[in-house]
Amino acid sequence: MTLENKLNITDSTLPVQEEEKLSKTAAVYLYDSGLLDSLTPGTFESLTVIHRELFGKIYDFAGKIRSVNLAKGNFRFASVMYLESALEKIEQMPQRTFDEIVEKYVEMNAAHPFREGNGRAARIWLDLILKKELAQVIDWSKIDKDDYLFAMERSPVRDTEIRLLLKNALTGNINDRELFMKGIDHSYAYEGYSAYSAGDLSK
Repeated sequence: MTLENKLNITDSTLPVQEEEKLSKTAAVYLYDSGLLDSLTPGTFESLTVIHRELFGKIYDFAGKIRSVNLAKGNFRFASVMYLESALEKIEQMPQRTFDEIVEKYVEMNAAHPFREGNGRAARIWLDLILKKELAQVIDWSKIDKDDYLFAMERSPVRDTEIRLLLKNALTGNINDRELFMKGIDHSYAYEGYSAYSAGDLSK
């Protein structure tokens, strides 16, 4: 099913490629413009800005809290009825340590505040928190897709796996532009997007 989009594309394959190209280009802008570093880490507003920047040229709902209930497999994300209150609680969660940050990330994933693009936006949001609070980021190239997806699927019940995966991929290269670009590519690959390289789109 093709989501309604600003590109007026209804073919089931084209939006995937166009969405990837436009949103990856936007991710490059987020980094190169300094906008990303200007955001307050851990707030829902910062996640909203990231999501709006990534998908604003594609979807009218970019940066807006979803108005429909969503599920993935047998897991139902936060009900629309309680979503805003859930997001307020998540924003107030502490983020002083690595474990606290991962717990906050897991809760935001379970909330799934947007209609589409939650994972890609939230991974940038996670790195922003880690960078500002711990002077570290994730080297996403070190995390296997299947391992990550399984760990995230399990995380609402038990976050041990995702915590270990992320911890083993931490790096202090927080200002490495190439690392950020590769991270975007790996992050998108988790969702099945691999037609474009963020590094190439920035040239």
